[in-house]
Amino acid sequence: MPVKRNIANKDGTYFITFTCSNWLPLFEQANAYDSVYNWFNYLQHQGHSIVGYVIMPNHVHVIINFITTEKSINTIISNGKRFIAYDIVKKLQDQQQIIVLQQLSNARTETEIKNNKKHKVFETSFDWKCCDSEKFMEQKLNYLHSNPCKGKWHLAKTPIDYWHSSAKFYLTGLQGVFIVKHYKSLADE
Repeated sequence: MPVKRNIANKDGTYFITFTCSNWLPLFEQANAYDSVYNWFNYLQHQGHSIVGYVIMPNHVHVIINFITTEKSINTIISNGKRFIAYDIVKKLQDQQQIIVLQQLSNARTETEIKNNKKHKVFETSFDWKCCDSEKFMEQKLNYLHSNPCKGKWHLAKTPIDYWHSSAKFYLTGLQGVFIVKHYKSLADE
């Protein structure tokens, strides 16, 4: 469950989850997986490392190793969500998905409407956990990699088969769609 808590540290490795508004499958509907990859590229360009990820139809789990910057981790995540949201709305507009756009418009709060926000693409807050041990890191990687194969999803038979995930790298050693940094290599920095 997302909560509104600030991350006090300016660096470290964190398991981050953010969810589409009303759990709508916006990444799938807008075919916006590349929007998340573009954000990952931006983060890497800033010196941060993507350690593991899965992009589900309606939410993202990602483990990011943040370096110290002037911006807080909360600001970095908020800016990323905003960047991805603009891209999703543009894709939905280009696809003329009027009903979905109306749902996102209707999801806005009174405050968001007063602030001229046109669409609510993501839930306001995000969830985070500090990955402060190898055991916890492995637990979170296993969780996010198995996500597409569990519960209601059944998006793939095995974690390796799901395209929008770092499972292939961790289970076979071969990089997938997005090149991630193995969590064990973070200790070398």
